[in-house]
Amino acid sequence: MTGRITPERFVELTSAMPARLFGLWPQKGLLAPGSDGDVVIIAPRQSQQIQHRHLHDNADYSPWEGFTCQGAIVRTLSRGETIFCDGTFTGKAGRGRFLRRKPFVPPVL
Repeated sequence: MTGRITPERFVELTSAMPARLFGLWPQKGLLAPGSDGDVVIIAPRQSQQIQHRHLHDNADYSPWEGFTCQGAIVRTLSRGETIFCDGTFTGKAGRGRFLRRKPFVPPVL
């Protein structure tokens, strides 16, 4: 993949920066001792259509229903445990945790 961003920049844009902006850093957005260790493995050359029936949330709809995105999710690890693999959700009910976020502090430019 030439002319693309590096894998490191992709992680920064999709994980580390959102975690910082939402006040969840370093619990989220970082692979390090003491952090949750959440990882999503994607197949970047595959595409995937979003279908609400495949989502695992408390909403009864998705505004993204029918949207086709580039990059298919292959596996998801939450706090180091596989909760999704090859199209099958294996997470346990009640496993989620509420994370209190820190106040937003704009970066100094």
